[in-house]
Amino acid sequence: MGQDSSRDQISGGEPAKPAVAPIRPTDDGARLLARGLLRSARSGALATLSPDGHPAASLVSLATDSDGTPLILISALSGHTGNLQADPRASLLLASGGKGDPLAHPRITLKLRARQILRETAEGERIRRRFLARQPKAALYADFGDFSFFALQIEGASLNGGFGRAYELAPADLMSQAAHVAALAPIEDGAVAHMNEDHADAVRLYATVLLKARDGAWRVTGLDPDGLDLALGDSALRLPFPESIGDSASLRRALAALARQARDDAAGPG
Repeated sequence: MGQDSSRDQISGGEPAKPAVAPIRPTDDGARLLARGLLRSARSGALATLSPDGHPAASLVSLATDSDGTPLILISALSGHTGNLQADPRASLLLASGGKGDPLAHPRITLKLRARQILRETAEGERIRRRFLARQPKAALYADFGDFSFFALQIEGASLNGGFGRAYELAPADLMSQAAHVAALAPIEDGAVAHMNEDHADAVRLYATVLLKARDGAWRVTGLDPDGLDLALGDSALRLPFPESIGDSASLRRALAALARQARDDAAGPG
């Protein structure tokens, strides 16, 4: 008989229970939650490394590129810009927030490597467009000479979905499929304009019925293989697709199916 078993019998207690692993296996629910936090965030706490090696945290406005890469627009006058130029390693905390204990709500910390974006390139134009679609007030200073866009390449992530729900995620758990991104990115502008100009009623139902948001003139601000970005004033929503979309025909079918679902839900039973 082992020493631990003898101790349990002498003390009259139950055998010790095996320790519970603090990190859960990553599943589709965790991936969906993590992608939702990333795609819907409009701001986050960015931590960079100061010249003395001390972490420095600051609040930044956010958008995402077509594949889910976080995007920021920062001034050369800000300390974090110089920090990233000297050492591109950074982390970003995103939290959903809500009533009650803040630690009961989902949040994610991203491990990142920053890359400054050249403006006069196709990539630079796309990133500018996507950022301003999510952060329209940034148009007041986006083209100032001392401001630059940075893409924050994801190298890993820690997701906390609430008490007892911790996960470690790889980049593939958060990013959209590359082939699908390449297929949809060229048609994004036209598809967004078409939805807002010709299907404003469906967009409103997406927000108010499927996402339970307040009524109003909701607009599509962006789309990607995994979902739609919606906005009304300073409010932003994320409507995920049931599955990744890889071509224009699949996109049309998915949008039509969501519109039918929203109309059926709005009509109620019978």
